[in-house]
Amino acid sequence: MTTLDHLTFDNRFARLGDTFSTEVLPDPIAEPRLVVASEAAMRLLDLDPAEAELPVFAELFSGHKLWAEAEPRAMVYSGHQFGAYNPRLGDGRGLLLGEVVNDLGEHWDLHLKGAGQTPYSRMGDGRAVLRSSIREFLASEALHALGIPSSRALCVIGSSTPVWRETRESAAMLLRLAQSHVRFGHFEYFYYTKQPEQQRVLLEHVLQQHYPECLDAEQPFLAMFRTIVERNAELVARWQAYGFCHGVMNTDNMSILGITFDFGPYAFLDDFDANFICNHSDDRGRYSYANQVPIAHWNLSALAQALTTVIEVEPLKRTLELFLPLYQAHYLDLMRRRLGLTCAEDDDMALVERLLQRMQSGGVDYTLFFRRLGDQPVAEALQQVRNDFIDLAGFDAWGAEYLARCQREPGNAEGRRARMHAVNPLYILRNYLAQKAIEAAEGGDYSEVRRLHQVLSKPFEEQDGMQAYAERPPEWGKHLEISCSS
Repeated sequence: MTTLDHLTFDNRFARLGDTFSTEVLPDPIAEPRLVVASEAAMRLLDLDPAEAELPVFAELFSGHKLWAEAEPRAMVYSGHQFGAYNPRLGDGRGLLLGEVVNDLGEHWDLHLKGAGQTPYSRMGDGRAVLRSSIREFLASEALHALGIPSSRALCVIGSSTPVWRETRESAAMLLRLAQSHVRFGHFEYFYYTKQPEQQRVLLEHVLQQHYPECLDAEQPFLAMFRTIVERNAELVARWQAYGFCHGVMNTDNMSILGITFDFGPYAFLDDFDANFICNHSDDRGRYSYANQVPIAHWNLSALAQALTTVIEVEPLKRTLELFLPLYQAHYLDLMRRRLGLTCAEDDDMALVERLLQRMQSGGVDYTLFFRRLGDQPVAEALQQVRNDFIDLAGFDAWGAEYLARCQREPGNAEGRRARMHAVNPLYILRNYLAQKAIEAAEGGDYSEVRRLHQVLSKPFEEQDGMQAYAERPPEWGKHLEISCSS
């Protein structure tokens, strides 16, 4: 373990120059105080968790102090937002402080969100509020614990600095970690501004630093694009399998690494609803749960268009065609596991689809259904979850089909229970739980944020005294409206 003053910086992206980012210093927030820190994220930097309790920790991640080796930069990019192209976006409130190298030789971006105005703030104040910072922190770490690729969150620092959104709120900063903050929108920016030389510089940077396994391919850039397609197919399959809704799948929010990135009005499904829209601002449902698969494909197509300066169109098209079958294979594999199935049969996808149709019509809690289905031997488990459904005859028909399918599986009931509990979480980040933690934090009590973070860090393990976090949400908790405002 190391300390804050012994971090090793190697700022590779900053060395690309002013065409790619602008030097900006953080604008400090007043009276900084630690809200929550992730020991797991700190370990990525080899940081001793005790460092979070030191005054310098809050000072560094609130803009009051800076390492001599850090080179804060605001990155420039563009992107398609709700389907419309915005030619100039960039880090309007975030700064890439630098890249830290850990003992394993891994590079981790230190990205400070809420650090003040930049040349890309677009009339904004450059601040993040406590509410949105807590939400991103909880989601980043919760997704990671579920096995869903994600950026990470090291800490949230609160303050007394006022900011105005719909009402007066307090400013906060979040320190986000990722091995790259390059987005699809970076490549769109250089494509649409007709800067092919800079486009190639950025491509070479991403290829060498993040996809070195593609360097020896006959067409390295095409091989890299294929890997990006593969990673996104798996990522979205995991979102769908676990009922995660991103809410703002703009191309500037899509990571070149295929990780979950830029959390706004996200939500996990409570009652299963394929048409669920988690973003109150998304009045047309572009980013509904059901649309996440085609939108991911659309975003990859936008990236492919931006890469036509270096890759021929036909190979790009053929590579894009891999997305849907790759997604379907990953998704079916995950859903088999969630149902406790270890062998593949031809009708398994139909079995999953018929279950979801019955869940859709019955308002069944998506997370708890799978957990309870694994609690007991199959016949008893089916009886346990049966009363959650409205169409009992329809569920019984599915249950008989599922029972017969499970009887063709090897192993015993205890093995099935262990397998299912290893992939079906008991605890999930529900919006109402996040809201209760945020309300307490806004009143100066950070204990609930920290407790919720700890519970969600072990989502598959039953934890003593934490039953309240594993219950169905109250009706008010299912209808919280979350918008892009942060």
